[in-house]
Amino acid sequence: MFRPVPSKTSFPELEKRILHFWREKRIFERSVTERETSPLFVLYEGPPTANASPGVHHILSRVFKDVIPRYKTMRGYCAPRKAGWDTHGLPVELEIERELGFSSKDQIETYGVSQFNARCRESVFRYQREWEEVTERIGFWLDMEHPYVTLDNDYIESCWWVIKQLWEKGLIYQGYKVTPHCPRCGTSLSSHEVALGYEDNTPDPSVWIKFKLKLGSVGGTPLERHLPLLQKKSATYLLAWTTTPWTLPGNTALAVAPDADYSVMEGENDHLIMASALVNMVGLEGYHEVVRVKGEEIAGVQKGLRYEPLFNPHQYGVERRRFRQYKGEAGIWRMALEIQPEDKDLSFPVIDTDFVSLDEGTGIVHIAPAFGEADYEAGEDNDLDFVQPVDLQGNITGTYPFARIFVKEADDLILKELGKDEKLYRRETIRHTYPFCWRCATPLLYYAKPSWYIKTTAKKDRLIAGNEEINWYPEHIKRGRFGDWLENNVDWAFSRERYWGTPLPIWRCEGCGKDDCIGSLDELKGKPGLSAESMVLDALKKGEADLHRPYIDTVLFNCSECEGGKMRRLPDVLDAWFDSGAMPVAQWHYPFENKEIFEKFFPADYICEAVDQTRGWFYTLHALSTLLFDRPCFRNVICLGHILDAKGEKMSKSKGNVVDPWTVLDSQGADALRWYLLTSSPAGSVRRFSAELVGEAQRRFIRTLWNTYSFFVTYANIDKFDPRAILGVSEFSERAELDRWIISELQKLIVDVIDAMEGYNPTDAGRRIQGFVEDLSNWYVRRSRRRFWKSESDADKLSAYATLYECLVTLAKLLAPLTPFVAEEFYQNLVRPFFPDEPESVHLAQFPIDDPTKVDEQLAQDTRLAMTVASLGRAKRSEAGIKVRQPLDEVIVGARSRGEKESLERMRSQILDELNVKKLRVDVIISAPTANATAQALPPSVTVELNTNIDQKLADEGMARELVHRLQTMRKQAGFDIADYIYTYYQGGESLKRVIENKIHADYIKQETLSREVIAGIPRDAYTESHKIAGEEITLGVKRQG
Repeated sequence: MFRPVPSKTSFPELEKRILHFWREKRIFERSVTERETSPLFVLYEGPPTANASPGVHHILSRVFKDVIPRYKTMRGYCAPRKAGWDTHGLPVELEIERELGFSSKDQIETYGVSQFNARCRESVFRYQREWEEVTERIGFWLDMEHPYVTLDNDYIESCWWVIKQLWEKGLIYQGYKVTPHCPRCGTSLSSHEVALGYEDNTPDPSVWIKFKLKLGSVGGTPLERHLPLLQKKSATYLLAWTTTPWTLPGNTALAVAPDADYSVMEGENDHLIMASALVNMVGLEGYHEVVRVKGEEIAGVQKGLRYEPLFNPHQYGVERRRFRQYKGEAGIWRMALEIQPEDKDLSFPVIDTDFVSLDEGTGIVHIAPAFGEADYEAGEDNDLDFVQPVDLQGNITGTYPFARIFVKEADDLILKELGKDEKLYRRETIRHTYPFCWRCATPLLYYAKPSWYIKTTAKKDRLIAGNEEINWYPEHIKRGRFGDWLENNVDWAFSRERYWGTPLPIWRCEGCGKDDCIGSLDELKGKPGLSAESMVLDALKKGEADLHRPYIDTVLFNCSECEGGKMRRLPDVLDAWFDSGAMPVAQWHYPFENKEIFEKFFPADYICEAVDQTRGWFYTLHALSTLLFDRPCFRNVICLGHILDAKGEKMSKSKGNVVDPWTVLDSQGADALRWYLLTSSPAGSVRRFSAELVGEAQRRFIRTLWNTYSFFVTYANIDKFDPRAILGVSEFSERAELDRWIISELQKLIVDVIDAMEGYNPTDAGRRIQGFVEDLSNWYVRRSRRRFWKSESDADKLSAYATLYECLVTLAKLLAPLTPFVAEEFYQNLVRPFFPDEPESVHLAQFPIDDPTKVDEQLAQDTRLAMTVASLGRAKRSEAGIKVRQPLDEVIVGARSRGEKESLERMRSQILDELNVKKLRVDVIISAPTANATAQALPPSVTVELNTNIDQKLADEGMARELVHRLQTMRKQAGFDIADYIYTYYQGGESLKRVIENKIHADYIKQETLSREVIAGIPRDAYTESHKIAGEEITLGVKRQG
């Protein structure tokens, strides 16, 4: 017999029993070891950081990561999955800074880098156990006993090897560039990190600033002949627009569009110069045009207009530098180096550039080469002055009235100063998109400074070509979000001026400035004149020391280029995204060991993370693999949309709308959570989330499936059905129409699920299974109930059991990757007790294979048509307020073709029974249906009408069915077993009494309710209820026989 299955169960408790079974039998380990000779299927696990509790968004990615390797295992692959921990970077450092109450890097230096990094090391494993517990609880099979860890010395050494390879290819350089800089964290960020932190609707000042023209500079320009006109007013100003007033102290030029027209606008007291096309947009009240020139006619460092600086840098104690050219090892470099003397001309030029827009502003752009990539390039191209009035903490320097204030807070004070000199023409507020630090939420500054770069632009074509070899799900990501990112690729700023990270393996000579990149510990140990601190290296090789700062900083050696020069490591560490991007090689300590393993596991067959990783882990994986091996390191990727709350809002602790995954796991279970995440929305779409939504998904699918399973086990046990007796079932072609139909649908389901899973689309696979389960429960089981109920054990009943058994066992295997717990429950109860030679777990079994000989498309079409007619007929009953239990005389169906009519005739008995009508009439309708015809919206375009006239005979039959319905409910309320025979009693209701005493109706009632007798009068020991049926009061009683 099967183990009894209650109709209601606690899925969380069931899952805990399954988890114990998996652990005890080491099912995951065996799913790998028993297939070691099979083809490999490789998952790369994107490493999380375990310095905080896992959230629902982590569960989402882990569920999608789990489902594909489970499926591939059942398809005959060996699918080892190695866990990983991401342990470096800003997220870790900021958490420790918050714990220590720090707000700047200076406090870390005072505290001690050694102590600070020790705290970082401890923190990254603080929540490891919680991550491991939730990983196991959701059924994500992952080798967490042998993870790769980015802080391990071996991992770091492999990262050094990667950098050395890129160094030798000429793909690493130090550049003095404008880079996104976080003043709070004190470090540069890469472009992919910046992409993670944009905030829409950010308020900023929108200001129009007047720059005073030096009239002596108009000579040689078309304005020269208008000098008398200009001299009539007190001053002439160039009008520029900006949203970053804090950059104005760094202004050293104004830019115009060379082909645009510029107007000299005359007002009561002064002249303003701006783009002619934008005059009306700016709205210069009281001004009119007196002169118009081209931008190129007033621009030029030597011959163009010049203006007075808003703030004299020398007056406020800030150095003024000048761009100059010099030739470095990598070619021609331009750096802001030469300090300019205070007595040198302080007028700044008007230049022309191709980035000036006429869509907004004034057509004149203020240029501050210290801030902004385009500004910096303009400074290089035009040998402009370079003024840096902001320090790396984002504070104004010098002796300005607004010095020692954070730049964003200095905006108002700067504008106040400009207002004193009447140089502020207008001020408004703009709301726009602005980049913030993705970890600490501080506004980023675009800041000119030296950083180390990987020259990804040199391999742009190969990056794009490699992307074409990757299968993206959803597909539009390939040439959309990810493809666009590659098309607009910039060199990767991969160094960080921080503490807790993989040390940058570049040593620089303190004497001659030569750089040396180290690719391994052995290479470092072989350097000449290694300092006494080389004992650190010996300890490192023995695994007794830490390869992080500050220990590695003590290792010095002699320069090979100059005499006496000492090589000292540059203090930077690596972008943590570099660590995770290097995991294909570093997880194996390649190339120092495990070369064969690396080659077997490269590239990955599958990776999966959220959509923001297109500019994070997905990109760094692809970039490093392309630069190292000229090929992608993953073949297939599922790119997940974000999770929002039930209202469609972003989850955040401040809003109080964050859902703890454990609350859902404890109440609904892992399968329900998995099912909702997998099927509620396509992988790449945004999905709303709440415990209630998970509960609804469980009710609609898992409980429907469970009820079918419980129904089967209950009746199979009553009839002592043995699945080993299936061999005695009739030939398939001779089995009941319902059986042949559902088995045909099952074969098509297998094909559809395999197609979806092979296409990395578990959402469609799950939805297709759910549709089948609805048909199985709501059509096959419901229409077959009498076959299970009847007392005779004939061939038809055996066929029904065999059919439902086959469906449930096949569903267990189809569902195993998606809902692994309930699948295991089905398998352990339905298969293992009877077939002990079958694999010990459903997850060690083979995935189902379809049998195309059992597919009957005509029967499928006929049944689908019958289901449509039934649905339309029930809708008609609802409109008329007539229950399905009330028999009707006739249904009239309008078919669209003779073929449809023939289909309906073949399904006559099912339609009559389903709609509870006595007769079916099918008419072939040639013309289009009328607008008010029922069900014309549902395909196929049949129409359905019901004869709703109810005579006494039909009414009596309806009352008999209603009595049966009430008695069945009473059986459940009384706690009777489904197989218990009972006695039924009644009292009152003259019309109902007439129906009950009619032999035909009495026999029907007894058969349907397992009643031995239906007796007038109610004994005291019977379970009783009062009911109102057809307007009459009646009291019913039931009592178990014996």
